Amino acid sequence: MAVGANADGRREILGLDVGPSEAETFWTDFLRKLARRGLRGVKLVVSDAQEGIKAAVSKVLCCTWQRCRVHFMRNVLAHAGRSGRRVVSAFVATAFAQDDVVAARDQWRRVADQLRPKLPKLADFLDAAETDVLAYMGFPAAHRAKLHSTDEIDKSLAAASVLRCSGAGDLVAKSGVRLQAPPGCLQVLPVSGARA
Repeated sequence: MAVGANADGRREILGLDVGPSEAETFWTDFLRKLARRGLRGVKLVVSDAQEGIKAAVSKVLCCTWQRCRVHFMRNVLAHAGRSGRRVVSAFVATAFAQDDVVAARDQWRRVADQLRPKLPKLADFLDAAETDVLAYMGFPAAHRAKLHSTDEIDKSLAAASVLRCSGAGDLVAKSGVRLQAPPGCLQVLPVSGARA
């Protein structure tokens, strides 16, 4: 599923497709279909960290890619261990609270360095994810609250009940779905568990 916003800021579902896997070939085809239908000017794509989506975005849209911060934090907390989750979450949040990309990157590195003695795997994970997780910080501050995650889409899909197939074979929601994405942003996420 791809959700975007037009120049007026109106959010809309741009496309929805079901494929046999989440491989690059599926996402490349999906994004090319959107481009053929007129998708232009995408500045940022937000998704989970699937390699297929990342490669397709690079190949088809040639824009900045942002790793969903919510999905990333779930991975961080898995590395933190049960007793360290609150502290680690608070440490990482300090990087997200910075006013600009330079300050966020500096704080990110400080956090990783503080965690390194006791949680070296987590520190290495932070090092590797820095660029992907902080990509949204290069955009205007007013947009950042909605740029960092696909979580709103996840919540909206959950609230929409179950997806079903219409007579034409298109997936449609049983109830209204309110999806959000900031202007110039394309949010992409795999939809699993859809039923025909």
